[in-house]
Amino acid sequence: MFFSKKFKSFDNINHCFFSKNGGVSQGIYNSLNCGLGSNDKKVNILKNLDIVSQKMGLDNKNLFTMNQTHGNKVVVVDNSNKHIKKINSDALVTRQKNIAISVLTADCVPVLIYDEINQIIGSIHAGWRGAFNGIIENTLNEFFKINRNVKINVAIGPCIAVNNYEVGQEFFSKFIHKSKSNEKFFLPFKKNKFLFDLREYVNSKFDKFEINHLENINFDTFSENKNFFSFRRSKQAKEKDYGRCISIISLIE
Repeated sequence: MFFSKKFKSFDNINHCFFSKNGGVSQGIYNSLNCGLGSNDKKVNILKNLDIVSQKMGLDNKNLFTMNQTHGNKVVVVDNSNKHIKKINSDALVTRQKNIAISVLTADCVPVLIYDEINQIIGSIHAGWRGAFNGIIENTLNEFFKINRNVKINVAIGPCIAVNNYEVGQEFFSKFIHKSKSNEKFFLPFKKNKFLFDLREYVNSKFDKFEINHLENINFDTFSENKNFFSFRRSKQAKEKDYGRCISIISLIE
């Protein structure tokens, strides 16, 4: 379990970037796999979600997950849709108390947000596609729709580190075509190969917004195999699937 020091200082929110430890799943999903989209036994995933709900001090019916598509869709959880447990989006925003919103990752970037003026929380699944296509901007704009007067705190969780994120020329060109300034997020590696700094790219998306506090919980999901699931590590090991870690935030009364 990993935490933001800043978020821990607030009495009215609860949060956690969970590791892959402390669950009941077996094999390649060992042990706290929370990915309902994985091929793990559903009964084990549901038990794992029960475990994280208990650790968050919540009934599991109040834990909201996303059917993540690596897109840029944001959903606001309110009275009209809070009965839906799994929402099609890559970000959730809510002012509802005593529920938890979450994000699942296995190398992508989990982002948790808290606006302390308006009591709004958000969770973002920021893979390269979502970040490239505006998931972070779209999420923050939902905060501003509620109220322009904000005091936003951001916690950016464990994700794949630059030295383990090898990409090709086509990937590099896509980013440079969008903006020449994106070149700073790439390191030349081999012939027509680069290393991409996903964490710094996600961090940069907050630069044009007035953020009260931004904190990185800086762990590498690829190299720290005892603590995190990793899509790239599983692919490299030729495993058929991979587990997902969960990150959660909730407003409490």
